[in-house]
Amino acid sequence: MKYFLVAMAVMLLPLQLLAQVKLSGHITNATQGEALPGATVLLKEASGTATTTDQNGYYEFSNLPAGTTYTVQVTFLGFDAAERQVNLSGSRRLDIRLNPKSVRTSEVVVTATRATEKTGTTYTNVSKEEIAERNFGQDIPYLLDQTPSVVVNSDAGAGVGYTGIRIRGSDITRINVTVNGIPINDAESHGAFFVNMPDLGTSVQDIQVQRGVGTSTNGAAAFGASINMSTLGLNREAYAEALNTYGSYNTWRHSLSFGSGLLNDKFTVDARLSKISSDGYVDRAFSDLKSYYLAAGYHGKTSTLKFVTFSGVEQTYQAWNGVPEEILATNRTYNSLSYDNETDNYQQDHYQLHYSKTFGSNFDFGGALHFTRGKGYYEQYRTNRRLSNYNIAPVIIGDTTISRSDLIQRKWLDNNFYGATYAFNYYSTDRRLVTTLGGGVNKYDGDHFGEVIWAQYASTSGIRHRYYDNNAVKTDFNIYTKATYQLSQKLGLFGDLQYRTIGYSVEGLDDDRRDVTQEADFAFFNPKAGVTYALTDNQTFYTSLAVGNREPVRSDFTDQSDEDRERGIRPQAERMVNLEAGYRLRGATGGVTESTPGTRYTLDANVYYMDYQNQLVLTGQLNDVGNGLRTNIKDSYRAGIELAGALSLNDFVEFRSNLTLSRNKIRNYTETVYIYDEDYNVEGIVENEYEETDISFSPAVISAHSIEVQPVRGLKAALLYKTVSRQYLDNTSSNDRSINGYQVLDLRLRYTVKPQFMREVELALLVNNLLSKKYEANGYTWSEMYAGDPGRYDYNHYYPQATRNFLLSLGLKF
Repeated sequence: MKYFLVAMAVMLLPLQLLAQVKLSGHITNATQGEALPGATVLLKEASGTATTTDQNGYYEFSNLPAGTTYTVQVTFLGFDAAERQVNLSGSRRLDIRLNPKSVRTSEVVVTATRATEKTGTTYTNVSKEEIAERNFGQDIPYLLDQTPSVVVNSDAGAGVGYTGIRIRGSDITRINVTVNGIPINDAESHGAFFVNMPDLGTSVQDIQVQRGVGTSTNGAAAFGASINMSTLGLNREAYAEALNTYGSYNTWRHSLSFGSGLLNDKFTVDARLSKISSDGYVDRAFSDLKSYYLAAGYHGKTSTLKFVTFSGVEQTYQAWNGVPEEILATNRTYNSLSYDNETDNYQQDHYQLHYSKTFGSNFDFGGALHFTRGKGYYEQYRTNRRLSNYNIAPVIIGDTTISRSDLIQRKWLDNNFYGATYAFNYYSTDRRLVTTLGGGVNKYDGDHFGEVIWAQYASTSGIRHRYYDNNAVKTDFNIYTKATYQLSQKLGLFGDLQYRTIGYSVEGLDDDRRDVTQEADFAFFNPKAGVTYALTDNQTFYTSLAVGNREPVRSDFTDQSDEDRERGIRPQAERMVNLEAGYRLRGATGGVTESTPGTRYTLDANVYYMDYQNQLVLTGQLNDVGNGLRTNIKDSYRAGIELAGALSLNDFVEFRSNLTLSRNKIRNYTETVYIYDEDYNVEGIVENEYEETDISFSPAVISAHSIEVQPVRGLKAALLYKTVSRQYLDNTSSNDRSINGYQVLDLRLRYTVKPQFMREVELALLVNNLLSKKYEANGYTWSEMYAGDPGRYDYNHYYPQATRNFLLSLGLKF
């Protein structure tokens, strides 16, 4: 296959057409002047050649034959379609302004939860084209690595399998994730596991990343950021696409997509099948991932009905133990696990039914029903385990009593998550006032249980002996109302009020055989307000103030000490007040001749302050059976400056850069370190007081920079540079328990041709970590002291990321 890909590249090089000109432009809202990212731009006479606008509303077609006349058709959700004719005697720039209309499609719920230039919120839009150029089969976090304040990591080290993302230092349990407005975060842990949605990026239309509290949305609280993904929109033309990738560590990605186009002006079908596999950088950290996507829609004159389903099946060898610090220098790919089936096995099926309806010229409605089915287990080989911990009687042979055994355990999850979301929108005739009433109700019902499938000494137990079993039920209701009002051409106001209730109950025994039966209820009010002011047509200032509340996660309840539970002491909800203020600049010049195809530039600058009350953090405290406990910290904050800019010069070179400078602090923090005797019983504790210390995993400096050049039509070469400063593994600001800062340089090459027999052929190469730096992006630690020894012992574990590696991709579009 490697030789085939190289041969294809060599054969296709001569096929580049002798196109001489390009067509580019800017798509905006005719009434408010704002850019329209994700608008579809179609050249009717070019066999359905189409593109979508980028996050700033710009589009571009390259390699078009000179002297040709085209009909340019532009469509965008909620706007009247527009057509313009243009003759390309030379390169041209064609800007088009779209008029709003009331007809909506199934994305009403999506747009209701998204930020716009009128909401005073800090956000980044990632277009379909940007996703495609970054998509070599790695997980969603890696497609967002170049967006502001983002840090990503991979257990296996190469971006396939279990991956993680932090935004402004907040991990995935504090990041709200939705697909088409439907919650994705696990109802109990609040995590979102992208390994269960392999290759979803290929079926995504666009992604909006909101930083901070953001606007009201469905599902888990956005306590640092939100990731709002929208799957494929309306494709009017039929298409087919095959993507094949091969890379280091025997990494393969095969993906086949197709769409029917608009059939009979009413029906559409889009589908995808994908398979991704990799041996991983870390020893035995393989991944075997399969997925599909299917969407079928009916598009009426005033209503739309769309069914969306996607599924992922994953098997990964566990690499979540990381590499101990003392081994890291000599064996960076070390994996402490060696049992051949030490694997994680899970399947997650998503079903969504979206309906939208237009009522006259001022109202529309969007609603969705959803159901997610998840089931799977991870298998572990364990040595010398107490049989009593598994509810297995000891084995008695004559005078010998055997109370310990080697065994294989499986820990299962079997859950159902279902509910409904809705959004009802009103638009004043002059579009100065836009209001939304929306919300959702969701229910989670999940079983947690463990089985012993083999034991060296099984006593009276049978195969698949169940040693713990508990059920959790969680209901989540929210209702919100939002409004934007344009007081004048320059000044706009935004308001957003959300009320959210949560009911959570657990019944049964957990994996440590403790009874964790309990109930908890929460009610939150989350107000938000913002102001936007247009300094000029292309410069905007905004500011917003938002309040967010977040309930504790499952482990905060189940890992509680028996004493605290008996005394009625419960983990408290967290609260955050978020202040954002920023400036946006959008501009373009030129674009009328071949020699000056145009300059485009953007600048985003914002400051933020996120003030936490009762933030839950690890302090070193343990419960009755040694599990780490999180404790509410009264006072902590994050404050920072985010800068992002882009400059495109004459279609030849493009610069992009973003920088985050931040302070992430806890005030009055107490760390607990346990002292153990020679039999490993707790003999005492040491408490260390800190007046102000750094929040773990919160680097003070994050930056991403790229330069992309197009020396000849169809060939683009890009260098991507990422920097992350030191991260602390705990909340003590100790360099002894930290991840060193790192800098990583990637190289990306893309060569695209448009032969007459197909729409497009693209050969792409991604070289990750071009300079082969050795670095770690994640880790964990714990500390102990021992009786009679004054020293402190830190046990640091790290997740090393791959040295230089590559991914080579061949894409065929029909």
